[in-house]
Amino acid sequence: MRMTMLQIETPLAVPAATPPAPANNAARSDGGDKLAPIHQPFPELIGVEITEATPQCVRAQLRVRAELCRSGHTMHGGATMAFADMVASIGAFLNLPEGAATTTIESKTNFISAAKEGSVVEAESVPLHAGRRSSVWQTSLRREDGKLVAVVTQTQMVI
Repeated sequence: MRMTMLQIETPLAVPAATPPAPANNAARSDGGDKLAPIHQPFPELIGVEITEATPQCVRAQLRVRAELCRSGHTMHGGATMAFADMVASIGAFLNLPEGAATTTIESKTNFISAAKEGSVVEAESVPLHAGRRSSVWQTSLRREDGKLVAVVTQTQMVI
């Protein structure tokens, strides 16, 4: 059997998205920015825009760019899962006690429909459980027409 290497030309650098301004309801009452520690390079790289962030609900959106798609010009499953993980982890972070951190220890994704290149996917994440040692988050991702793209349930450990 003869194998052939597939060469794909990609840009060396993908322009980073402008970091989103924290939502008004995400700021602490002392004037500090509660979201400052979670402005990470990867969410900014793929273009996640946080539209609301409270301990009870996190909402965000993501434009489906070509770099986030599979060959069929629809959002790659890995990009879908990464987007949901980012949104839920913000909610988990907002529920942490002072000085604690969080990490994802389990994640399950049900893929329902595809999001096409050029569209915007909206995510909403809510806690199913927020305890001292862990939290469980359910994130629904929807297309602009309201159709469900995926449902992700994940567990965040408090460390």
